[in-house]
Amino acid sequence: MATRKDTPAPEQHAADSHDLIRVHGARENNLRNVDVEIPKRRLTVFTGVSGSGKSSLVFDTIAAESQRMINETYSTFVQGFMPTLARPDVDVLEGLTTAIIVDQERMGANARSTVGTATDANALLRILFSRLGEPHVGPPNAFSFNVASAQGTGAVTVDRGAGETVKEVAFTSTGGMCPRCEGMGSISDIDLSELYDETKSLSEGAITIPGYKAGGWMVRLYAESGFFDPDKPIGKFTDKELHDFLHHEQTKLKVSGMNVTYEGLVPRVQKSFLSKDRESMQPHIRAFVDRIATFTACPECEGTRLSAAARSSKVAGISIADACAMQINDLAEWARALDEPSVAPLLKTLRETLDSFVEIGLGYLSLDRPSGTLSGGEAQRTKMIRHLGSSLTDTTYVFDEPTTGLHPHDIRRMNDLLLRLRDKGNTVMVVEHKSEVISIADHIVDLGPGAGTAGGTVCYEGTVDGLRAAGTVTGRHLDDRAGLKDTVRKATGALEIRGASTHNLQNVDVDIPLGVLCVVTGVAGSGKSSLVHSSLPAGAGVVSVDQSAIRGSRRSNPATYTGLLDPIRKAFANANGVKPALFSANSEGACPACKGAGVIYTDLGIMAGVSTTCEECDGKRFQASVLDYRFGGRDISEVLAMPVAEAEEFFAGGEARTPAAHRILRRLTDVGLGYVSIGQPLTTLSGGERQRLKLATHMGDKGGIYVLDEPTTGLHLADVEQLLGLLDRLVDGGKSVIVIEHHQAVMAHADWIVDLGPGAGHDGGRVVFEGTPADLVADRSTLTGEHLAEYVGA
Repeated sequence: MATRKDTPAPEQHAADSHDLIRVHGARENNLRNVDVEIPKRRLTVFTGVSGSGKSSLVFDTIAAESQRMINETYSTFVQGFMPTLARPDVDVLEGLTTAIIVDQERMGANARSTVGTATDANALLRILFSRLGEPHVGPPNAFSFNVASAQGTGAVTVDRGAGETVKEVAFTSTGGMCPRCEGMGSISDIDLSELYDETKSLSEGAITIPGYKAGGWMVRLYAESGFFDPDKPIGKFTDKELHDFLHHEQTKLKVSGMNVTYEGLVPRVQKSFLSKDRESMQPHIRAFVDRIATFTACPECEGTRLSAAARSSKVAGISIADACAMQINDLAEWARALDEPSVAPLLKTLRETLDSFVEIGLGYLSLDRPSGTLSGGEAQRTKMIRHLGSSLTDTTYVFDEPTTGLHPHDIRRMNDLLLRLRDKGNTVMVVEHKSEVISIADHIVDLGPGAGTAGGTVCYEGTVDGLRAAGTVTGRHLDDRAGLKDTVRKATGALEIRGASTHNLQNVDVDIPLGVLCVVTGVAGSGKSSLVHSSLPAGAGVVSVDQSAIRGSRRSNPATYTGLLDPIRKAFANANGVKPALFSANSEGACPACKGAGVIYTDLGIMAGVSTTCEECDGKRFQASVLDYRFGGRDISEVLAMPVAEAEEFFAGGEARTPAAHRILRRLTDVGLGYVSIGQPLTTLSGGERQRLKLATHMGDKGGIYVLDEPTTGLHLADVEQLLGLLDRLVDGGKSVIVIEHHQAVMAHADWIVDLGPGAGHDGGRVVFEGTPADLVADRSTLTGEHLAEYVGA
């Protein structure tokens, strides 16, 4: 008999040994020589308190280096048009794969961008209607609201053999743009009284537009045009002079010996202000636009942005305008019902794209929704659409808190999507605080132990079960559950909302109780923001802290943003008998070498630019003579380097007592920013830190009602407890607090809950529950009730 010999297992192929991403000596921002090994083709969740260094490790180190190396593969010519990325401050990065970042940046502030154009769903629809639409109106461009129709004729000279032939040529290009509103969907009327003061002349500063100062170049353009007398009050202009001032078409002129283009004030304002997206404007410009312009839906296209021809062509009884206005889950049903073998591959791709919207929890949107109106969470999920159907594998996907704006019901679907991406053979990295996402991780990296300078180290690396036993801040709080309150506060009044019908609200009547902590909840897209932000009566003393981004450059910091720097500068000036401007790094006190930036930026051409600490001021940003002035024993640079908690103590009493500064610092401490340096650039703050900074700023506003939009965004499990204490202090101080929130801890802590639903889009917009959290848990009649009962263990 033959005897069986055990054959040795084949050795692992060398190419299969690279199954880890290795990071050694990472020092970006507050990271302190961090060493981690991240398994590939697994789901890794990065946790830790706000400001512990999660984003610095994942986005600023791993993803940034991956993107920089990819950019270097392009030609020098192409690199000239791309952002130059410096190499992260890290010793070793091995095993990197192509990184795709799916962050919470709002989608482009372009007024022509919609959900459909941002996800290519519009392109598929345009092709579909160009093939199947009856009557046939033209190619795909005939259905695009960004393409105008054009036609023309002219002579063309054609070389043929020994001679030339002149031919008459005519061309026609069919676009789908509405000619009246130029594809914007709305038209604007301008209030002329807000553009100028008719009692004054141009020389006296009649023009009241921001940036148009008497004697400035823009005003001189009109004053020296020769069309009218600059010393004559505008109210006394003749009809022709007024027309030339307001509506004159473009013409070339000579002003002060320079060739310039002159045009009337109204078309100039339309191009400079009204053609831009309102959300991308600076606050004072936005206020000016709100004063001068009234926007109404275009009467010609009824707000659809499309020409009459594009709207006349129909497939299965609906036009492309109707399709884009439909809720996406309804549009998916319509596409599924189409049976056209001639466009079968196109229909298959369209159905998959629309089904991805529904699956990811965005079925309540419509394709004509402007992309600039999406929340951070909605924008992030919209970006995910294009990756779900991607054929790429062995790619690193990096997510920044993908559960932002999601109800607990929707978080389960998000978890399924993250696992699907992983199971396709991708490495998935998620920066997240929610315990629901942490629990599905294959690998955990917990940073801390604290925030800012107290963080930046790896406290734990391993499995979820190991994290629970590790004793870190995250491990201790992972299973925290806020309990229902034994007694709730009684309302002192009510804010009546009647007949609310903004967006998907269905004629809602509700009384929001005052003097208590009221939480408005419901699945994403159920109408919470529409109810609170759009339906509260004007003049009710409402202070709103929403999710909009903080605008600021690398010169901005918590001291400048909150107004803290003003009392500090005055205190220094009074103590030393000099001007306050000396104590501003953006004014007279700035170091002349670095202009107050603290660093010198060097452009290295096609290579990434580098920044080095300014040698003259040693990064302190001020002139040496300014640092000789002291207040309370410290110079201005030492004060700006203090953490908030230390600065609060410094300005509380003794020689440095400054009540105005102490009040602002106290509010910053209350919102949990005690560890942040008051001179730290805003660009280095995390998302959660920025929102709490905004909350601290608004806490000084005079108003009896505070409206907070998901204040737990970016907050660690341990910080949520501190936030609840802050909300209690606001209510106990006589304020009414209305919170739009999905976090069960905030719901459980509320005095009153208004639950909207039962679904999203046209399936929502109704109040499905009003009452105390205990009643909601006992009732369990809504999705929120079920998840809250599960959370509190009822």
